[in-house]
Amino acid sequence: AAARLAAEQEVENLSGLSPNPEKDIFVVRENRTTCLMAEFAAKFIVPYDVWASNYVDLITEQADIPLSRGAEMKGKCGTNESELELSWLDQAYTLKLSFLKEGHNTSRGPEAFWKLSRIQFTYDTSERTYFKDAVSPGKHTASSHRLSALVTPAGRSYECQAQQTISLVSSDHQKSVQLLLSEVRLQPFDIPADFVFSEEHKCPVDQREQLEETLPLILGLILGLVIVITLGIYHIHHKLTASQVQIPRDRSQYKHMG
Repeated sequence: AAARLAAEQEVENLSGLSPNPEKDIFVVRENRTTCLMAEFAAKFIVPYDVWASNYVDLITEQADIPLSRGAEMKGKCGTNESELELSWLDQAYTLKLSFLKEGHNTSRGPEAFWKLSRIQFTYDTSERTYFKDAVSPGKHTASSHRLSALVTPAGRSYECQAQQTISLVSSDHQKSVQLLLSEVRLQPFDIPADFVFSEEHKCPVDQREQLEETLPLILGLILGLVIVITLGIYHIHHKLTASQVQIPRDRSQYKHMG
């Protein structure tokens, strides 16, 4: 049964198809049908301790760890729970994203939505590509606490071009690890067709930026319309007043009338 399940599930790292070298693309398929798709650029900012020059005091350095394009991946899909797991640099780094679909009652009736419910990032400070001379090197885990991110109506995909920062708490003396996500397009449930996202649900930041881009155009159109209407009213008023008999204001001019 396990062999059959493995045969029915496919995972694909399609990052090479992206023109952006920092953006990754992952697909999970079950029974020859796409059940999870994720596109995003990700980077972790991880603080770690090193010895000061006096070898007595500790100072904090910062490692900037990008998600590698050659990441290995696992995934699983479910009716209400889905998961994507990525690892790179010989398992030195592992990122696990958990998604949950649930519903709630509103004034409009019951509504369903999905969200990113948990993030777990495992990193090894003995790995020398990003960590230099870390004190007490070893593996640590940074994870979210009661996370409710990327909330999206059920049946739709999440899209956000703007950079988002999610804080994770590390087992390394409770240090705060930052996950930077950008250029996100993601859907862990209810994909309508193979390799096809549902209609996008834009994040608030993108919605605000889109409004800021279109607002000057809208205001310009309104201003132009007001100018046209004003000129039209002036032209009509000028024609009406020109067609009326002009009565002289100087009484001496009355003798020339009649």
